[in-house]
Amino acid sequence: MLELAGIIILGILAQWVAWRFKLPAILPLILIGLLVGPIATLYTADGTKLIEPIWNGEEGLFPGQSLFYFTSLAISIILFEGGLTLRRDEILNVGPIIIKLITIGVLITFIGAGIAAHFIFDLSWSMSLLFSSLIIVTGPTVITPILRNIPLKKDISAVLKWEGILIDPIGALVAVLVFEFISVGEGSRYTFTALIEFGKIVLFGFTFGFTFAHGLAFAIKRKIIPHYLLNVFTLALVLGVFVLSDVFAHESGLLSVVIMGMVLGNTNLPNIEELLYFKESLSVLLISILFILLAANINIDDLQLIFNMNTVWLFAVVVLLVRPIGVFLSSIGSGLKINEKLFISWVGPRGIVAAGIASLFGLKLAKQGEPGAEYITPLVFMIVLGTVLLNATTARMFAKLVGVFLTKSEGVLLIGASKISRLIGAYLKNNNRNVVLVDSNRENIKKAKNLGLDAILGSIYNDKLKDNIELSDVGYLMALTANSDINKYAINKFRDQFGEHGSFRLITTEEMNDPDNNPEEGLFSHTDDYYKLMELAEKYPGILEIKLKDNKHYQTLLESGKEDDDLVPLFIKDPEKNIRIVKAYNDEEEDIEPNSMLAYIGKPIDIEDVE
Repeated sequence: MLELAGIIILGILAQWVAWRFKLPAILPLILIGLLVGPIATLYTADGTKLIEPIWNGEEGLFPGQSLFYFTSLAISIILFEGGLTLRRDEILNVGPIIIKLITIGVLITFIGAGIAAHFIFDLSWSMSLLFSSLIIVTGPTVITPILRNIPLKKDISAVLKWEGILIDPIGALVAVLVFEFISVGEGSRYTFTALIEFGKIVLFGFTFGFTFAHGLAFAIKRKIIPHYLLNVFTLALVLGVFVLSDVFAHESGLLSVVIMGMVLGNTNLPNIEELLYFKESLSVLLISILFILLAANINIDDLQLIFNMNTVWLFAVVVLLVRPIGVFLSSIGSGLKINEKLFISWVGPRGIVAAGIASLFGLKLAKQGEPGAEYITPLVFMIVLGTVLLNATTARMFAKLVGVFLTKSEGVLLIGASKISRLIGAYLKNNNRNVVLVDSNRENIKKAKNLGLDAILGSIYNDKLKDNIELSDVGYLMALTANSDINKYAINKFRDQFGEHGSFRLITTEEMNDPDNNPEEGLFSHTDDYYKLMELAEKYPGILEIKLKDNKHYQTLLESGKEDDDLVPLFIKDPEKNIRIVKAYNDEEEDIEPNSMLAYIGKPIDIEDVE
């Protein structure tokens, strides 16, 4: 009981450490597992592990086949959750380079790493290709913590983010298929009978996954399942599909749950976000337990297998040769510069799916007596730990070295995607500023995307926004919602991360009626609130520009606009196209360069009308 409680406590502690120090969670989890497992035999008095998942085959926390069963079920849930995140429209919208990275890049990693493992460790081709299929995946859980605090161009962070998201389930699918192919070849060595067995695995895997996904979707839409049972019912169904599929075609369960997740994730369900959130929470707990167990289950003899220069050579080939070749070939014609390709090549940490499936397959194949199977788990763990450590410690320095590190974050985050926010976002984007809108209103987000704006559907009360690596170049925050409490909360919560050069919000109606008590972070005008701006946006649906002669001309224009209540200043654009936000409260006189432009919302004004 003490060991089991210890695993859960250590797992959650590792997750907290990862959050606190902004590290991929897999790093402290595996290190803790190794410290209480194989490495513990070097410092305990009796030379035993502090946590022993299996001891002498039939003793320990998970005697006999128990660890194998627990790992299988846990991985099935993790893979289902990964499949839920793969959206068809996202693949179509991410751009050619990411499509190439998850196709051409995957193929190059699969072939290149397989050849390297075969010749460096003298593994059979089947074991070598299984190893290479397991290190295809990167994954958002390892990419996000590494990149979230490195200011990068949006193009670079978007490529790495979407590669990690999309390649997770694809890599899992490839690894499962390779493993199934190896499994059916046992004894018959890929004869016609073996190919038929492999076909059965693929057939039942796709059939069960597709059928039960649509069945669950039908039940959710018809409200056959009560809301309070939806999450646990789905969990039970995933486990049931995994086991049932295995009964009909041995080893087809993992394929079934991956397909089930992919199909369900691409079905228009009202509760998909809630379901995904539950699965993510469950995955955190399972991953916390699983990776300490799997790392602890490795024996010191397994580590000694790879404690040689061959491991260094294999790691170097994977990181310094295979990954760059895959990135450079995938990015032909993409418009990325050489230094940007070099950075993307450098950042390729392997993730949780790789380590989890490697341990599961290593256990299975070792029990089957496959030659070289004992190398799979330690080699994959080495690649995972090595790439995560390398990228976590050097990504920021390497970004500066190759010149992709942004010294000044010029992106703008708009809280709210109403009509006025969309007008402001479109204006800023047309002036070459990276703009992202955030709103919990699905219709507003849809309208923003239709305008070609980057928009995120979500609540500012959810911490996920802070983890979005596509916001790494944001340095300005503008809260533009109708709710003053939300605006103030956004400023307080995100000021440090997204307001490097300024955090601003619309003034409230109360503040508008009390000009002497305007906040320093007030936007645009101390006499105009959200409702006034929306009224103008409906009346004059566009942002106009007028050339400014000097500061006196600027002040005269503002005063004349206030007289007829039909003009709100937004931005001042200097002759070099630099844009600064007009503040509602400013005790300093604006420095207006000749030929600057005032961007405003309101009625068209002829420059000659205002002198």
